[in-house]
Amino acid sequence: MKERAPRNRTLTCSDAEIAELASGLLRLSAPARPEAIVDRIIHQDFHDVRHWLPPAFVDLAILDPPYNLTKNYNGHVFHAQEAGAYATWFDEVIAALLPWLRRTATVYVCSDWRTSTVIFPILDRHFRVQNRITWEREKGRGAKANWKNNTEDIWFCTVSDDYHFDVASVKLKRRVVAPYRTERGAPKDWEETESGNYRLTHPSNLWSDITVPFWSMPENTDHPAQKPEKLIAKLVLASSRPQDLVFDPFLGSGTSAVVAKKLGRRYCGIEVDRDYCCWALKRIRFAENDTAIQGYAEGVFWERNTGADQKPRLAERQGLFDD
Repeated sequence: MKERAPRNRTLTCSDAEIAELASGLLRLSAPARPEAIVDRIIHQDFHDVRHWLPPAFVDLAILDPPYNLTKNYNGHVFHAQEAGAYATWFDEVIAALLPWLRRTATVYVCSDWRTSTVIFPILDRHFRVQNRITWEREKGRGAKANWKNNTEDIWFCTVSDDYHFDVASVKLKRRVVAPYRTERGAPKDWEETESGNYRLTHPSNLWSDITVPFWSMPENTDHPAQKPEKLIAKLVLASSRPQDLVFDPFLGSGTSAVVAKKLGRRYCGIEVDRDYCCWALKRIRFAENDTAIQGYAEGVFWERNTGADQKPRLAERQGLFDD
């Protein structure tokens, strides 16, 4: 057991919790009907379960596959490969995914700078690539002989030209430093409040408002590549409707399923590691009573560090705003 700091809020599961939560995981050995996999976590290898999932059940797919790096996922080691071999592996993943997608489905695929160039031609062949989002990871190890790598990409793809995108749900609330006024002195495209001046802006494909989970945040786990809830919330809100099904074939510690639950969507996830599955289930149980997403409140996403002056103490304790 790790020795943790007194204020460490990293989610863990005891052996007893693992045993109890694992009993609620799903394993498939025959073709499954759509209703059998809704709001369930499938504890199996992605390739082992591919033949048992129903066709055209996914509205939004969020893929965060292993990047082409050697990394240990709780004993399941993914080994870095030559670029061509990784491309073949990734192409097989996409080929398996295609039958599960509705014609109106959206697919987001996470990558780092190196794998991004490898997977783009594959995505471009199978989908309509709409954009590439680059987001700032904020933390990372320094480098003496290179530039510090603190960004990742998310490819925004659709199955067809008929897809859902709700820009109003993902606007960013920014502090206005030098606001424009009309000739009569009224605010122009911004709001004047007691705590400051703010503007709702349309989101771009460059995101600098994300806080990576760390030990003092309740969403944090020991997963080595966990994505922030705020990041996934943007994807879910922009590209799905309430009660749509969000699918994640590399679920990890469950962020996409947790966010789907908090935002009134259905979910289905696949994860090979039992502990990760159980962490996800525990987080989902918490989400039944606590739907807060740090950095998202009042129906908008807040620019990092802009809520400090006006956030109420209760909201601060619940982690509604970025630190």
